[in-house]
Amino acid sequence: MTFTSFIFIILFPLIVIIFNIIPKKIRLIYLLAVSYIIYGYLQPTYLLLLITTSIVTYLFGIWIEKENDDIRKKYVTISGVILILSPLFLFKYYNFVGDIITSFLQSLNIYIYISPIKWLTPLGISYYTFMSIGYLVDLYNEDIRAEKNPVSVGLFLSFFPIVFSGPIERAGNMFPQINELKGSKLSDLTSGAKLMLWGYFMKLCVADRLAIYINAIYSNINMHNGNSLLAASLLFPIQEYGDLGGYSLIAIGTARCLGINIIDNFKRPFFAMSISSFWRRWHISLIKWLTDYVYTPVSYSLRNWKMWGVISALMLTFLVSGIWHGALMTCVVWGCMQGCLLSIEAITHGHRTALESKYRLQNKWWYTFFCILTVYVLFAFTEIYGMSTSFSEANQIIVKIFSERGSLFTDYNTLIMGLMSVLVLFIKDLRDEYFPNRFLFFESKNIVIRFSSYLFVIFYILLFAVFDGGQFIYFQF
Repeated sequence: MTFTSFIFIILFPLIVIIFNIIPKKIRLIYLLAVSYIIYGYLQPTYLLLLITTSIVTYLFGIWIEKENDDIRKKYVTISGVILILSPLFLFKYYNFVGDIITSFLQSLNIYIYISPIKWLTPLGISYYTFMSIGYLVDLYNEDIRAEKNPVSVGLFLSFFPIVFSGPIERAGNMFPQINELKGSKLSDLTSGAKLMLWGYFMKLCVADRLAIYINAIYSNINMHNGNSLLAASLLFPIQEYGDLGGYSLIAIGTARCLGINIIDNFKRPFFAMSISSFWRRWHISLIKWLTDYVYTPVSYSLRNWKMWGVISALMLTFLVSGIWHGALMTCVVWGCMQGCLLSIEAITHGHRTALESKYRLQNKWWYTFFCILTVYVLFAFTEIYGMSTSFSEANQIIVKIFSERGSLFTDYNTLIMGLMSVLVLFIKDLRDEYFPNRFLFFESKNIVIRFSSYLFVIFYILLFAVFDGGQFIYFQF
């Protein structure tokens, strides 16, 4: 029962209505039951794993708070984190690590074969695992208090808007809202519906429309020349933005309709003027999690190394990010590439700032455009490795881009409709970035303009959406 399925679109209003008419004291149990039903509908086999993770998280949370001895408290926290990480390693990384060990032993002429295990990765396991770890670490740092109600912990990890593809929420934001559940206000319903509507546009009209063109090229690399592969590579970040950005807006809007505020996950990333700014705008919940639980403690422990400490922390943080994104060496390389780009920015920051100040470059439109374009191209290039399943595939794409010319592959209907949707998306993002209080549509005080905007997007979706585009890209995580 994904967000784009008709059964969800039909049932969600009913879920909201029942939530608001039932007694407040049973809303928590109701939402937990709904979340388990939706998760179980998609992956009934792994629902038990989600429940087990919730129980382990609850019990270790209580234990950490009760432990008075600092050393024992530290070991309890580490034990809880390892236990929670174990299913993620087993389901997602066992085969990956096994292949690495096998290859290493073979290089030493030791022929021991670690048999791979074939099973589906549980949906959302990377998300609810990170949320659980964040909760335990926050308890260890005494930033929050342990949640005494196991049902609240269960809902925190399984809340159906975010369990499959985030955003990666924090206990400090969620538990006060989960334990209150005041119900939906009219403003919650209207703002939530607007977010969902735009999220559906991003997913169905932008991401899934572009996916038809991009997949036709990437699935037949040998049949396409460098120009077509370059076009697909430049469009892929927009597809990914439409996919995860659209999902995030639907998730945030769905939660808002239930009176729960979820962290933003994207903030117009393609208007970033630096790689560091880009990562403050792209997949915000993941980057904030990595910053708080990886980068900050590592950089603090290496503070005596000065700039080398910063670089080491950046490389480790994005190595973790690459591994989180996929159990492939190409994802590891992708993470290292991001770390290298950020390290170069950190090293050259002083010189760039002085140059910008000396020539007043920040006030020049052409410089802004150049920086935005450079960041986009660099990210698109690294994504060739991020989306490839092997080095040979990624390298083949890059070699062809730089060496093979030819006619651009064109699927005119798909491409025109896709680029038309991209234009609408970028016009809105441009307005939000540079003219937030002008050219208002969804937010207009004029009821005619406001409702005309709603109808335009609704009819646009009905006319140009791809309703059989498959699941969200980030469901695999």
